Amino acid sequence: MTIETFKLAPGYDIPRLIRGGWQLAGDHGEVDRERAIGDMSVFVDAGIDTFDCADIYTGVEDIIGEFRTRQTKDQKPLRVHTKFVPDLVDLARVDTAYVRRVITRSLTRLRTSQLDLVQFHWWDYAVPGMVATAQMLRGLQDEGLIRHLGGTNFDAPQTRAMLDAGVPLVSMQIQYSLLDRRASGAMTALCAASPLRLICYGTLAGGFITERWLGQPEPTELSNRSLIKYKLVIDDFGGWAKFQVLLQTLKDIGQRHSVSLSAVATRWVLDQDFVAAAIVGARYAVHLPEQLQVFSFKLDPQDHADIHQLLATCPGPQGDTYSLERDRNGRHGRIMKYNLSQA
Repeated sequence: MTIETFKLAPGYDIPRLIRGGWQLAGDHGEVDRERAIGDMSVFVDAGIDTFDCADIYTGVEDIIGEFRTRQTKDQKPLRVHTKFVPDLVDLARVDTAYVRRVITRSLTRLRTSQLDLVQFHWWDYAVPGMVATAQMLRGLQDEGLIRHLGGTNFDAPQTRAMLDAGVPLVSMQIQYSLLDRRASGAMTALCAASPLRLICYGTLAGGFITERWLGQPEPTELSNRSLIKYKLVIDDFGGWAKFQVLLQTLKDIGQRHSVSLSAVATRWVLDQDFVAAAIVGARYAVHLPEQLQVFSFKLDPQDHADIHQLLATCPGPQGDTYSLERDRNGRHGRIMKYNLSQA
């Protein structure tokens, strides 16, 4: 099986599946640190040699850094995409010293002299300083501390503002799935007019788009914040009954190709315009063989027609990317945590 890659920037090719690190932060249950570190070799040896994490994912940069110290000389070097997410309460005081301190902390945790990709986020557009902060990151890039710059969870106008200010963003990490297709609007139009490309999370809706949920009654209690978040997206998609139709449609398509319904959902995202890669969250490597199925088949015209027929009746969340989540009084924004950096 050949692992598909994508040229995100000159001289920088990444696999089209990226191993996500959010599940190592503890919100999904206790993490066996030694098992998690050991299983990282399984991903790298399989060709999934790019990991995603964040300064606000508690302990995850350090776990990945520890893995780096244990890599053998014959293993491919690991690329790590992290984030720079100043706390909401800190936005007004972000300056060059703040930026350098957080980036230096990530370098230390990840045991490296250069961060491969730093993905910037700014919680509140009403607080001045977003573009200036992005330019501070550009300054650290010029120093060689950062190889590439990206963003995460910006809308198209704010992304355009940073690009127009000379910030060389190569990627925008956004939520993109069959349930949530907001990225296919203004953000995709911006990609068409710039080198910006999309790195997508939420392609499996926190585990909802799996066979585990096919034929199950609508849940009344959910075990973690990620599931709560994506259940809201399912509600916007058209509710639990429509979601079950989607799962069955994906199941039927998967059976035609001898792959899982999850592989079909991920393949659909990878087939969308300007998508560089999809992030697959994983504490351990147990589901890696199933995740790699995405590279074993292609969706044919009938598959796309079956999916399109359903999506035409299920609009999903509306607006620009991450706009609903930015309303801190709304149903999507109330569940977010805004102060996790502890810088």
